[in-house]
Amino acid sequence: MEASKKHPLDTFTHLSITYHESLPHVTHIKLNRPRKRNAINALMWREIGEAFRQIGTIGDGTRCVLLSGSGKGFCGGIDITDEKFFSGISPDNSSDDEESSIDMARKALAFKPQISEMQAAFTALEECPVPVVAAIHGACVGAGIDMTCCADVRICSPNTVFSIREARLGLAADVGTLQRFPKLVGFGSRVRELCFTGEDFSSEDALNIGFVSRISKSESELFKEANQIISKIIANSPVAVTVTKSSLNYSRDHTVREGLDHVALTNSAALMSEDLVKSFMMTSGGRGAAEFAPLQPHSRL
Repeated sequence: MEASKKHPLDTFTHLSITYHESLPHVTHIKLNRPRKRNAINALMWREIGEAFRQIGTIGDGTRCVLLSGSGKGFCGGIDITDEKFFSGISPDNSSDDEESSIDMARKALAFKPQISEMQAAFTALEECPVPVVAAIHGACVGAGIDMTCCADVRICSPNTVFSIREARLGLAADVGTLQRFPKLVGFGSRVRELCFTGEDFSSEDALNIGFVSRISKSESELFKEANQIISKIIANSPVAVTVTKSSLNYSRDHTVREGLDHVALTNSAALMSEDLVKSFMMTSGGRGAAEFAPLQPHSRL
């Protein structure tokens, strides 16, 4: 049984990565700093990027990812007690005299790569070839919003509290929320209000603006809801699902004409898959679930 196998990526300190206990072809990635409300420190941030750059590309059989948080909440945001986040602003290896002699332009140029690295870690969820379904409960604050904006499907429990908290902490959100959140839910007044005030918003608010697609009946029912969505995804051809995700992401950032050209080029190869015939026979003949071959490991230098 797949769930009994150790996942090849279950090697991280602050992430638990296992095969789903009941669904085949599903990897469960759990943020695993429950005592810190899954606040993300520098190590955990790097691990998120490393995990999602590999998942579904190394022959692990993954067709969908379930993303959740351990403990009482999904993610409490950035761990502001981790000094590594701010070391680029005030380098430890510089004396006070040396620090004061470095002009702001040079400090900024030195610090920008850290922000870019943090952005890239969350973008890895978006670029992961298989869908990511985020099951959110408790607090989802700051960096938690940044991260879940990159998921493909978001559902939450009734007790979930969201907040684009950065403005209240004295900074603009800079790892994706201001770019992705409005594209998910629109650029209207309510979105700007949430970003400017940093106030909390509820699961009902998140559903009403379209940030989540459903709310579970209770926190205990959250994974049941997630599993229902995932089971429908993995019943489909992994080639079709991967190409669909790629086309959706590409079309979001390009014109309709460019999106059409992109999917035409991609599908000219994907339609050659044996999955097309299997899927047609399954849907037209009323047969049971089709057996699809796994996606191949990605070629790397």
